[in-house]
Amino acid sequence: MTIGLDTRLREVLGKKTWEALKDGLGLETVGDLIGHYPFRYAQRGERTDLGALEIGEDVTVAAQVRAAVQKSFVPKGRGRGARPGGKPRDLLEVIVADEAGRTLTLTFFNQAWRAKELVAGRWGLFAGKVAQFRGRLQLNSPQYQLLAEDAADPGSAIQEFAGTLIPVYPATAELPSWNIAKAIHTVLDLVPTPPDPFPRALREDLKLLGYGTALRQIHRPESHEALGAAKKRLKWQEALVMQAVLVRRKAEAAGDAATAYARGGALLDAFDARLPFALTEGQRQVGDEIAAELAGEHPMHRLLQGDVGSGKTLVALRAMLQVVAHGGQAALLAPTEVLAAQHHRSIVDMLGDLAQGGELGAPPEATRVALLTGSATAAQRRTVLDEVKTNAAGIVIGTHALLYDGVDFADLGFVVVDEQHRFGVEQRDALRAKAKRTPHTLVMTATPIPRTVAMTVYGDLETSRLTELPAGRTPIATHVVPYTDQRWMTRTWNRVREEVAAGRQAYVVCPRVGGEDAEDNGGNGDKRPPLAVVDVIEYLRGGPLQGLSLGLLHGRLDADEKDRVMRAYAAGEIDVLVATTVIEVGVNVPNATAMVVLDAERFGISQLHQLRGRVGRGAHPGLCLLVSEAAEGTSSRERLDAVASTTDGFALAELDLEQRREGDVLGAAQSGMKSHVKLLSLLKDADIIEAARAEATALIAADPQLKGEPGLAELVDDLAADRGEFLEKG
Repeated sequence: MTIGLDTRLREVLGKKTWEALKDGLGLETVGDLIGHYPFRYAQRGERTDLGALEIGEDVTVAAQVRAAVQKSFVPKGRGRGARPGGKPRDLLEVIVADEAGRTLTLTFFNQAWRAKELVAGRWGLFAGKVAQFRGRLQLNSPQYQLLAEDAADPGSAIQEFAGTLIPVYPATAELPSWNIAKAIHTVLDLVPTPPDPFPRALREDLKLLGYGTALRQIHRPESHEALGAAKKRLKWQEALVMQAVLVRRKAEAAGDAATAYARGGALLDAFDARLPFALTEGQRQVGDEIAAELAGEHPMHRLLQGDVGSGKTLVALRAMLQVVAHGGQAALLAPTEVLAAQHHRSIVDMLGDLAQGGELGAPPEATRVALLTGSATAAQRRTVLDEVKTNAAGIVIGTHALLYDGVDFADLGFVVVDEQHRFGVEQRDALRAKAKRTPHTLVMTATPIPRTVAMTVYGDLETSRLTELPAGRTPIATHVVPYTDQRWMTRTWNRVREEVAAGRQAYVVCPRVGGEDAEDNGGNGDKRPPLAVVDVIEYLRGGPLQGLSLGLLHGRLDADEKDRVMRAYAAGEIDVLVATTVIEVGVNVPNATAMVVLDAERFGISQLHQLRGRVGRGAHPGLCLLVSEAAEGTSSRERLDAVASTTDGFALAELDLEQRREGDVLGAAQSGMKSHVKLLSLLKDADIIEAARAEATALIAADPQLKGEPGLAELVDDLAADRGEFLEKG
């Protein structure tokens, strides 16, 4: 039977297998299955790390049987006060170990016959969900495949097996790795060598394997060297396709026509004249870049990175004023209502009467700043929509509500997307589609982005960085506090009281809401649930912070309540704000000087860096206390110590990338990522990504539609069709 990569798996595999592949892993075609690469390779004589197993994780481990013990027990009765009863049951406990001597228990109920197979000395692959019983890790009724040994000559059999690389695949409970391997071997034997989509001249120049050879070696590696060559070839293909999508998108956008907004203008000049401080050198430089691009006839597409407190909002506001001064409108898209409302308040405050366009006594160059969120009342929405449609509002700030039908701009010329990682390309494009001509676009993030991530995720944008903090920003001291040490905890809450007594304010941050929260405990085994704001605030009110004014803020509150709490906190009416991560970005209360992050080990490095950026924004030094149960020497504690050791967000971003999985960075669940990028590592393959960027730029410049490379063009078009999901972040 001759098959191709587009052949449906149901045509070549048994019903049970192809249904399991489709339902469990989303694999429907031969190409999908062959593209389901192993995530590691087991090898006899090579250590299998049983010490890294996590409770609740589905695993496949290679290990050796040490012992098999048959036991008998009587099941306990069910319900309160029940006594043991029922018929005795058989339990087979099998102890397996890796080369380092770490052990794992396998349990089988009423399957005593397995003791004949699972004899001491046999090696096998064992698959199941990791559980814990009486302090020991175990797999309950795991599936397994024993590895054959030549009984006549066990020494040579072991030596032969020691050189064999066994692929271990991402699997499901119903479909273990070895069944996936059998299915892949079946189709590999049937499918002919597929056409090679990689440009031949480039492949020869880079000395890469052919596509068919690479596919076979990734699944059936003859040696470590062959496996390395296969990975290199497939990584290069992933990188080249991805970069070609971004380079072509960037080239296409550069060819669009946009409205040119001359530098300066009465509104921007009036605002600059009122600034009570000087711009930093970085703000001036980036501002000049943006101003020049806004004055051009082709649309700006720029990413503005700025560490916490670097003044991105001011840079964006000056750009918006340049557009509004010449008759255009600017829209600022924010991911949450809290952040949108904060932007609205701060921009209105910075503009003063320049935000009172149409009102008696306002300067002639003044405009209006409108706010539109999903919780706006019908009357509020009608007012805003009218201001937007008539151009009475030059600046429009909002959440996803800006994307809805019925929000019609008079002349949208500039789109600013804040915290871009929380939006997808399709959402960005939905707002830009409301413009008569392609608008200029500025996307901002306060989350420092490693170079390879910027090149990969934001590769269709020019990039600017703000690294200099404005004058007046004070240092933030960060310390790790052991949750289990009562003396340290007492001192932590006393420090909060001291700050309040000095006339300042504080935050207490918790990982979840609580109450009727349906979230699981987020932990493993018998680990306690993460602390919740609704519980913590009651504890603080009746305990260590008794007598202080405490406020509660989380994402489940309605918009009016969130706004009321934030206004009260900003006005100094609340001493301590107990909140979830809704305060992570954009919240600006200069009088807040202290932050206590509870269960800090449950947050990522970049998230902790963002959170602590809420303090130290005024004239007084900031203090951030990371409260954690993480023990010394653990990876969790090392992450917290890293955050405490530096306030350099870009250095922390690189460390964060080292410690996170690739899928966490790019969104492995997104269809484009799942289909196209599986082997490429943003951390380890920076050289391939950079080189692929240069090659893609040359290819697209010479042949924008890649008509001379039809195989590559098909892959590029396929990924481009998925780009909304592929580039969706968060």
